[in-house]
Amino acid sequence: MRAVRWAAVVIGLSVLLTWFSWRAVNPEAELYDRALMEIDRFGMIEDALYRDLFTARAGLLLNYDPLVSEIDGLHKAIARLRATVEVDNQTADMVNRLAASVDRQEELVEYFKSQNAVLHNSLSFFARFAANSDQRDLDLAIRSAGTAILHLTLDTSSTAVKEAEDRLDELDGQAAESGQVVLIEPFLAHGRLLHRLLPSVDNILKKMLTLRHKQDQAALRATILDRQVTSRNSARFYRAMLYGSSIALIAFLIYLGLRLRSRANALHRRAALEHIIADISMNFINATPQGIEAEIQRAIASFGTFAGSDRVYVVVSGATTRSYVWHQPGREFPPGWPEAAVDLACRMVDGEGVVHVPDVRRMPVGDNKLFLEDMGLGGWACAINSDRQGRMVAFGFDAVGCKCRVSHAGELVLLRMALDTFIHAVERQSVDEERNRLQKRLQQARRMERIGTFTSGIAHNFNNILGGILGYAEVMEEHARSSPALVRHLAGIRRSADRARDLVSQILMFGRRCDIRRDSVSIGALVAETVSLLRVALPPRIEMVVRQHPAGLIVIGESVQLQQVIMNLCNNAANAIPESGRIEIEIELHEVLDPICLSHDKIEPGQYVRISVSDTGAGMDGPTLDRIFEPFFTTRSSGNGLGLATVREIVLDHGGGINVRSCPGEGSHFDVWLPRAKAAVLPEPRPPAHVTGQGKVVMLVAGDRHRLLADEEMLAALGFEAVGFATAEAARAASKAVPDRFDLVVVGPVGAFGQSLELATVLHHELPSVPIVLATRAVFEIGADALLAAGISDVVRWPIVAEEIAIVLSQISRVGRREVSRRLISEASATLPALS
Repeated sequence: MRAVRWAAVVIGLSVLLTWFSWRAVNPEAELYDRALMEIDRFGMIEDALYRDLFTARAGLLLNYDPLVSEIDGLHKAIARLRATVEVDNQTADMVNRLAASVDRQEELVEYFKSQNAVLHNSLSFFARFAANSDQRDLDLAIRSAGTAILHLTLDTSSTAVKEAEDRLDELDGQAAESGQVVLIEPFLAHGRLLHRLLPSVDNILKKMLTLRHKQDQAALRATILDRQVTSRNSARFYRAMLYGSSIALIAFLIYLGLRLRSRANALHRRAALEHIIADISMNFINATPQGIEAEIQRAIASFGTFAGSDRVYVVVSGATTRSYVWHQPGREFPPGWPEAAVDLACRMVDGEGVVHVPDVRRMPVGDNKLFLEDMGLGGWACAINSDRQGRMVAFGFDAVGCKCRVSHAGELVLLRMALDTFIHAVERQSVDEERNRLQKRLQQARRMERIGTFTSGIAHNFNNILGGILGYAEVMEEHARSSPALVRHLAGIRRSADRARDLVSQILMFGRRCDIRRDSVSIGALVAETVSLLRVALPPRIEMVVRQHPAGLIVIGESVQLQQVIMNLCNNAANAIPESGRIEIEIELHEVLDPICLSHDKIEPGQYVRISVSDTGAGMDGPTLDRIFEPFFTTRSSGNGLGLATVREIVLDHGGGINVRSCPGEGSHFDVWLPRAKAAVLPEPRPPAHVTGQGKVVMLVAGDRHRLLADEEMLAALGFEAVGFATAEAARAASKAVPDRFDLVVVGPVGAFGQSLELATVLHHELPSVPIVLATRAVFEIGADALLAAGISDVVRWPIVAEEIAIVLSQISRVGRREVSRRLISEASATLPALS
């Protein structure tokens, strides 16, 4: 059947090419050329006919044979035209009209010959008689009549005809008077004959001139030319089709050759890949437990070199994720990849355990395509399977910015075989590593047991002390409202405890050492979000100015920590401004060619994003400038000296540096230098804090009416629609009346702490899908389970701080109640003591 199909294709192509070739020759071109030549010959014959007619009229033509020959030539030309151009009705009608014109010409020529012969005979006699007349009495009249007739030969107008008639009549009258009528009778007869024939012959010529043969010839010529152009265009089209078909045939033959070559290469690559798998399996068998990891790395490099891929990896996903990676120079892995390859492959895997994406751009629109594009992948191949411990193991090949180079079906099957080899090696290595890890963990646990008990006990007891102070102070304030002096003293106790709590939070933050979550951060978006928070939090006397900056400046780091850097610098600048003033933020991109020594740090060559924060405050002298980044060094009585120290630690963790310029009375200028990301994939942009609300309705409950009004205005500035309630009863009634009205709930102090927690529990039952935030001065003897039972998604300080509530509400809006509750459970042991 395949041979019959190919034979049919060959025959069809042969017939098609033959048809194109015949049409491309343009067989009608010669026919149209002959037709045009016949029209030209017809015109020449016709011109010769008219020339001879006028020659005969003048009496210079010896005989009428040329006229007969020319009439015959016209008839023959018409016959040849009929044989060449009568291809349709239009041209046939034109040839028929031209033939009718020739027939009419022939009739007029015959009539002309008979009339012209008699004319010239009479004219000859008339001229001889007039010249040889011996009638002296009539000589003048005869000469006048002869002159009139001779003039009539040149001019046959009505005036000349009347003049000739008058002269002949005058001659006839004089002859009658003189009795010589008989002598001049022949002269008068020929004169009167000439008087009649000359206008008649000229009328014949005029009739011939009025025939439409010229127009008919022109129309026929135009039609033939149009047919000729159409024929040539058609031939040109078929020549183009013939050329295109030839090119297509050549391309098809090349395609067949490439297919054969591709299959041969596929077989060669399959054999080579099987050889690599066999060698790797033998190396794994012969390797020592300590050398298995090195063998895995060498095996991955061998696969990457063989396949020509940009990145190759083996990822083992279990309780902990382990990755063995290899990449081409300049093709480093983006953050989160290849660790995320396991989850993605599980979603996309087929029945054979292999995921093959030849071209990411041709994938259906969806989350998987967007994720692969965010990772910079143009093509992807991955095999996935589970080991005996239930861990998922993925073996993947990445093509960055191009199609996947692992494309043959045979190679995809061998990927699964190679994956099984890696799984056996990883299982063998895991057994030895697990044994060593358990031994080390046991030793580490024994060492850290005493240290952990000691440190956690101090933190727990110290925070419990602060929690007790704040809790008892809050309870006593409720019972001591009748004594202003006692309330004032209790407020002082609470403020001191708050400062102690803040100091503990700053110490914990400064002393915390954790790995930075490397993400792509847009500096422009980060500054815009931070400034929006600062505009709400800073006093109105402070003017915030952000200068125009280049777009697309990206750094790699932790956005929350970088936001803390900007906020700490701006808050520090605001504290340095005694009355009214201005804080300016400027962002620039700098190319550092040589190492630069800053005021407190040093940066290496490269591209840096410089964030400058300047103020119009009091400024600093030299000794103060040297110590501003020392922990616990402060020039303010209410400060703790950890803000700028934290700023520098964060900047250094991000690979940057800080430069400070300041003079007393001239303000201060802080430059934060951060390395620019060479190739970063931006995460989803976060909405600015001041528009986080986007009109969402917040139920705000607080017993302090004056504070309630201020907090409503603050939430409105953050983009929320705040609805305040001063009592628990009013909040409960509103939740029952319009349960769908509220998107968020913030519960502040409405009496004792237990009453606030009870109100949150009731609102949680009334509004089960609405996140609830608890704002309190202290969490005293309450655990995370109780907070979760009350439906509380997060906890903030009271009085509400704009920065903190904006971040919390924004986070709740993005991740939802379930994620926040999960985070609250995991961090309850750290969060609650810090708040207390």
